[in-house]
Amino acid sequence: MKRVQFKMKLLHPRYWLSWFGIGLWWLLVQSFPFRLQIFLGNQLGDLLVKYGGSRRNIAQRNIERCYPNHSEKEKFELLREVLRSTAIGIFESGAAWFWPNWRIKKHFRLIGYDHLQAVEMHGKGVLFMGIHFTSIEMGAAFVNTVTSIDGFYRPHKNAVYEYVQARGRIHRNRKSQVIPNGDVRGIVKALRGGHFVNYAPDQDYGRKRSVFVPFLGVQAATVKAPAQLAKAGNAEIVPWVARRRADGGHEVEIYAPITSLLGKGDIEDANTMNRFIEARVNETPEQYLWVHRRFKTRPEGEEPFYKGI
Repeated sequence: MKRVQFKMKLLHPRYWLSWFGIGLWWLLVQSFPFRLQIFLGNQLGDLLVKYGGSRRNIAQRNIERCYPNHSEKEKFELLREVLRSTAIGIFESGAAWFWPNWRIKKHFRLIGYDHLQAVEMHGKGVLFMGIHFTSIEMGAAFVNTVTSIDGFYRPHKNAVYEYVQARGRIHRNRKSQVIPNGDVRGIVKALRGGHFVNYAPDQDYGRKRSVFVPFLGVQAATVKAPAQLAKAGNAEIVPWVARRRADGGHEVEIYAPITSLLGKGDIEDANTMNRFIEARVNETPEQYLWVHRRFKTRPEGEEPFYKGI
């Protein structure tokens, strides 16, 4: 684990355009009223419905396969709301990384914090199991104003974006650190040390790290890591969700630990985890990150899920 360090190489002229873009993003999310940012996100989402290219098509394919009983009108309406929510998430990520703490806190209410406090009282670490709703970055930022959460550091081809993202995820709490993606030893060490580590398992991490179980009726490569990490780190798995409310505000809901439900084998554990995630997705399906290739890895012999996209 480590803090995020600024490196002088980021000042090289080849990064100047990147810094300019980050600066405009910072200025926009700092200066514009949040309701205006939501409005702009909705307008951008409507453009994505018409001109979204592969990401639009990925979301459409996911919705078609996961909600086959929806009418064509219902599927289109869900697609439109998904793309609006995804676009709003761009503004929310900027808020998560750039807003001051007081402004983040102003937009959130917290439900279920007692579940984290109970684990903390016993001195145990927490695998803080997030779900990829489009407000996840903003939700994690808010939680980091309340308690220390370690975040993941994923290499990016643009070093400036990588630095801004990594720093943005932990700068609100001096105790928070980043863990390189795939650093299993680092995760286990942090958990054994009583840290809270943010981990979102609802993405496709490939065949080697996963088992195939249904997710909303579709076989999905589902990671085996959560139960294994919790056992190795003597930690609890505590799920959480960030949602956008109808009144324009946000909430983070923290659930009771699900650790005791796991440890029954990779397949059963993956099923248990996916059933929990499914239930949360079905509560607000329009806010889920459907533009991700959740079903990219297929069982042997099955044709590509995103064929033609």
